[in-house]
Amino acid sequence: MTRGMNIEILDTTLRDGEQTSGVSFAVQEKLSIASLLLEKIKVNRIEVASARVSDGEFEAVKKIAQWAGKRGHIDKVEVLGFVDGKVSLNWIKDAGCRIINLLCKGSFNHVTHQLRKTPEQHIADIKEVIANASEMNIDVNIYLEDWSNGMKDSRDYVLLMVDSLKDQPIKRFMLPDTLGVLDPHQTYEYCRIMTDRYPELRFDFHPHNDYDLAVANVEFAVKAGINGVHVTVNGLGERAGNAPLSSVLAVLHDKLGLKTTLVEKHINHISRVVESYSGIRIPANKPIIGSNVFTQTAGIHADGDSKKNLYYNELLPERFGRTREYALGKTSGKANIRKNLETLGIELDEESMSKVTQRIIELGDKKEIVTQDDLPYIISDVLKSDVSNDKIKILNFALSLAHDLKPVAAVKIEINGRQFEESSNGLGQYDAFMGALKKIYGKQLKREFPVLTSYSVDIPPGGHTDALVQTVISWDYKGEEIKTRGLDADQSVAAIKATVKMLNKIEDMEQGGE
Repeated sequence: MTRGMNIEILDTTLRDGEQTSGVSFAVQEKLSIASLLLEKIKVNRIEVASARVSDGEFEAVKKIAQWAGKRGHIDKVEVLGFVDGKVSLNWIKDAGCRIINLLCKGSFNHVTHQLRKTPEQHIADIKEVIANASEMNIDVNIYLEDWSNGMKDSRDYVLLMVDSLKDQPIKRFMLPDTLGVLDPHQTYEYCRIMTDRYPELRFDFHPHNDYDLAVANVEFAVKAGINGVHVTVNGLGERAGNAPLSSVLAVLHDKLGLKTTLVEKHINHISRVVESYSGIRIPANKPIIGSNVFTQTAGIHADGDSKKNLYYNELLPERFGRTREYALGKTSGKANIRKNLETLGIELDEESMSKVTQRIIELGDKKEIVTQDDLPYIISDVLKSDVSNDKIKILNFALSLAHDLKPVAAVKIEINGRQFEESSNGLGQYDAFMGALKKIYGKQLKREFPVLTSYSVDIPPGGHTDALVQTVISWDYKGEEIKTRGLDADQSVAAIKATVKMLNKIEDMEQGGE
């Protein structure tokens, strides 16, 4: 491996990533992901499907191929196919694609017990598909399925396969750790055997994450001279998933000093898009893309950041379209709070700062989550002042629930000094409350009301019926995402508090833009 060399990235979110339990992308979602990967993230290649899966899959691949052809990307679109004569090849050609990733057997165990063929018979079948592909003007890469176990248990078979195929018109030999069994030392050893024995061939490494070693294995595969690596957005994939695109790019760029075509600043965006389409939540502590990974919690860290960035590393959030945040809780010190107050444009004297710090610590001891948005409310409560300066206040509300009747809500609200009242029914108490608000905003104020895009409820572990409920709601207002939280022992009230925060944020946005 030479520092500065280019490494090719194949993203297989649309094929291997879709094998995640419960994940199935719609046609337009596949097209959207393909577009982001090739034009925003600028991966070198994408693997979009397996041949022969379904009519729906065929239509999705066809649409991606049509789009890719118009945009000059068709030679970057690959489809997994099988050793089945011309069946997979015809499927791929009819869909408008030009590259087959041919799934071959990379271990003696697989060829003997799954195919029930001799190595020689399997090699002959592979050569037949390659010959057919050449006639049909389809390029061939081959997967040596279960290659990692093949190298461990039947290395002579693996070498026989490559010896027999190395002179065939194959663009890349792709080496999968199909069951995620390798560690970095094995990865380096096995990959180095391949690159030393066949220096003229081009190899890809395809890791799985069963031991949580996929990213480390990518690093050592590249060190061994591998030319390309396979990833998925958010690490989606069967069982424990694949190597995450975000972590792989950071390791390649920072730890190995290598060049790729990847555009780092769009990584967070595509991660959120895939999170939405897949329904698989990104863990808060997932490197690069998790919601907490650029959040300093300890007060000493925030203090160090103010003194020559003592707690920064190379993973600056701005690289990945993120910003650094400072969490507020029981480990917060004044430095954390000051960082958040600076962002909000609020200044406090030392006495007031001490009171607010103590209140945040108390909230943290109760396991309550304190956010930057909560700070004005906490300050107002602690200092008995109107720091938050709410333009919108809920003056009164009533929620009713009766068996076999729709819940009803009556709301009295003050908006910029004017009072409004309205009532509505709904599918639930909060839905009824929202219905009343929408009547006020739509009928009386003739104003646009935000769209609720995500709603989640949390209680402390082991919480009882009187436990505090945290409701986190995301909203879309004129294309901008707003996230607010409400805290109360009653879930509906917590949601109402989050809603009022949202309405005040929008009011500030609208009046600030005048």
